[in-house]
Amino acid sequence: MATIIFHIDVNSAFLSWTAVEKLKNGSDIDIREIPAIIGGDQKSRHGIVLAKSISAKRYGIRTGEPVANAFRKCPNLVMEPPDHKMYREKSARLMDYLRTYTSEIEQVSVDECYMDFTGIADKYPSPVDAALEIKNGVKKQFGFTVNIGISSNKLLAKMASDFEKPDKVHTLFPQEVPLKMWPLPVNDLFMAGHSSVDTLKKLEIYTIGDLARSNPELIELHLKSHGRMLWRFANGIDNSEIQSERGEAKGIGNSTTLCEDAETYEEVQPVFQKLAESVSARLRKAGQKASMVSMEVKYHDFQTMSHQMQLLKPTDEEKVLYETACQLFRESWSGEPVRLLGIRTSKLVDISEPEQLSIFDIDLPKPPDEKHQKLNAAMDEIRNRFGKDAVVKASTLYHTSPDKNKSGRKK
Repeated sequence: MATIIFHIDVNSAFLSWTAVEKLKNGSDIDIREIPAIIGGDQKSRHGIVLAKSISAKRYGIRTGEPVANAFRKCPNLVMEPPDHKMYREKSARLMDYLRTYTSEIEQVSVDECYMDFTGIADKYPSPVDAALEIKNGVKKQFGFTVNIGISSNKLLAKMASDFEKPDKVHTLFPQEVPLKMWPLPVNDLFMAGHSSVDTLKKLEIYTIGDLARSNPELIELHLKSHGRMLWRFANGIDNSEIQSERGEAKGIGNSTTLCEDAETYEEVQPVFQKLAESVSARLRKAGQKASMVSMEVKYHDFQTMSHQMQLLKPTDEEKVLYETACQLFRESWSGEPVRLLGIRTSKLVDISEPEQLSIFDIDLPKPPDEKHQKLNAAMDEIRNRFGKDAVVKASTLYHTSPDKNKSGRKK
């Protein structure tokens, strides 16, 4: 049976969820129908437009731009603050609803997920019929809308869901790529950031089709492994699988929004060190080891990317988590400024489960001896009692780079 993947994306999620909540509480104005944005506090990195209405978009307001700029474009703009607790609740209710169809769901952010439709395809006349039922069901039950993209892989389903919005269902199967995807500007390709697009334009590559028909070795020469990935995406090639989360296998992780965008690998390393320390401690507290490590990035323009690796043996070790996350970052970083980093572990096993050694173990970081096991336990205890910053390793002490000016950009 051919694989069928849905990508389900809430339309302007933060603004839609805020609108639904305000209407439920008696508001007579639907902020989705007027020039409106969701914005927030500058100190928490949310002094920017997090979501916008269609009316606001007509004024040229863009997600990610400073709120002050948005008000200059539209003085009568309505702004509402973000409510992340409410967003998480709305997201959880949506995922619970989608799981009434199938458990084969991979949630990739608070407002989007992939669904492997393959196993339930025989219950519906067609994938489009099923997507329409899901889309209309969400609108009826929750009051907000979603777009659903349909294809045979995750990449093309994601691209399809970004076609005309809101409240739409689109297909983008491999045979439809030349007609529907190749004429689009290259900056519409998933994971094609500003820096990559600028490089491609210098190579006279302006559309996704131009990239698809180009020499992949030339693209890789200029953009390294990220260029090869973009070339594959332009040709609709994606072999990644749905990583559904079941019960206790949901995993343990942590992420952080940076005070300033990280622009170099050296700036990213200490952040991953802190995250690995945190995730390692959480694994030990839960009595678990992880067989899979995922690294996630949110770029300055709110594009998200994740990359994962299956480990040769389960671990709760900080060093392994750190080195794996750094490797995954190097393999997939587009070169764009980064505003959020995360490490997540999955495929968890009980810490007491016996390990099967292999000939590859000689190349792995050695497990901690009894002395270091006691040290890790002592550090965990101190942090539990006095806070996570009560004791730190010297390698995790870092400050804002002195060669950055107040805007966060390098001089």
